[in-house]
Amino acid sequence: MKLLGNTLITEDVPRLSLFYQNILQTTAEGDDIHVELKTQGASLSFYARRAAERDMAFDFSTHWGTGSVTLNFNVDDVDAEYARLQALGVAFITQPKTYPWGNRAVHFWDPDGNVVGFSARCK
Repeated sequence: MKLLGNTLITEDVPRLSLFYQNILQTTAEGDDIHVELKTQGASLSFYARRAAERDMAFDFSTHWGTGSVTLNFNVDDVDAEYARLQALGVAFITQPKTYPWGNRAVHFWDPDGNVVGFSARCK
């Protein structure tokens, strides 16, 4: 089985799309209803809540998660990315830190309040 990708349901597809295009340094394909970004791994999509509820026929507000999911991206240099993201005005949760399991990581919020992590394996 292969992970196809992740989809974030949002009230503002263009805003979220622009944020991720900037932090991931990539482009997106789509419109103000649905956008997909290609990464070296799985894709990341954004889907307008009103369209998702119409198309899938259920109220997403009754199925929101607990906030316990983090979108993690592997980067070459966490400290360099931290400096780049600071210049973009990203709201950080943590400073770059090396964890006991051998990863160096930094965590921040996207405009919708989702947690995003950039990490690199320590050599």
